[in-house]
Amino acid sequence: MQSLWMLFASFMFAAMGVCVKLASETYTTSELVMYRGIIGMVILFTIIRVQGGTLKTTMPLAHLWRGVIGVISLWLWFYAIAALPLATAMTLNYMAPIWIAVWLFAHGWWHAKNRVEWPLIVAVGMSFVGVTLLLRPAFEADQLFDALVALSSSVLSAMAYLQVRKLGLAGEPESRVVFYFAATNLIAGVFGNILQAGGGPVVWHPLNTAHGFFLLLGMGLCATAAQVAMTRAYRLGNTLVVANLQYTGIVFSSAWGVLVFSDVFDWHSWLGIGIILASGVAATFYNTKSTERGKAIADTDPIASEV
Repeated sequence: MQSLWMLFASFMFAAMGVCVKLASETYTTSELVMYRGIIGMVILFTIIRVQGGTLKTTMPLAHLWRGVIGVISLWLWFYAIAALPLATAMTLNYMAPIWIAVWLFAHGWWHAKNRVEWPLIVAVGMSFVGVTLLLRPAFEADQLFDALVALSSSVLSAMAYLQVRKLGLAGEPESRVVFYFAATNLIAGVFGNILQAGGGPVVWHPLNTAHGFFLLLGMGLCATAAQVAMTRAYRLGNTLVVANLQYTGIVFSSAWGVLVFSDVFDWHSWLGIGIILASGVAATFYNTKSTERGKAIADTDPIASEV
């Protein structure tokens, strides 16, 4: 089913995270955002041209809104990672699917014609329990502001995912949606590095080593593939199933941590991983059984009815 594109996206996002973590020893956050945008634009422009597509769109403001909230969310998350324990920042950021479920519940309650799929909402909630067991976050009382920043990042992430869904349902192809988001990354990265200089000389670290070049290339390739797969999943799949499968990114990140950074997990972590996987399987199984073949999207997806 189309929702499973999110599994591939989560794996690629986790691989991208490894490249970002290694590359951050040489390049600033602004430079990483900029190079991510450059590589994504080059790849997607090539794909669009080969497929005979076009960058022309009838929804420029929708693309702009998706890009702005996506980039702001990214910057807030990077701030939270720097200010909070990594486990706390990641857990709070992964509350985005919870906000999506809350939004869909509110929409279903407000518009009686849309049913609330409680089994899927419970699955999302159980996934967050698994994330908490895996990462066991904690923050000090004087870090409340930083925690609120991380929560704000997750809210904006949810808004960005819903906007991606709407763009896809409106007929915008994945490559075009991701191209304009990559362009926003490029602009944000350039201006971010300039602002970071604080009026002094702007520092751009050169691509003078093969190690740095391939880390940036890997980051860009993984990010682009992940964004395209995520966009397709939100466009074609069930919104809550896709949001729930997003939690598997924690599992993939944990695996990369063991293989690359020699991280060690205790029984809490493995229990959390098990809950995340079981929740994803249960949500996918429920959606497959409860959705009738050929049923109109608007009958089962509150977001679709708004487009």
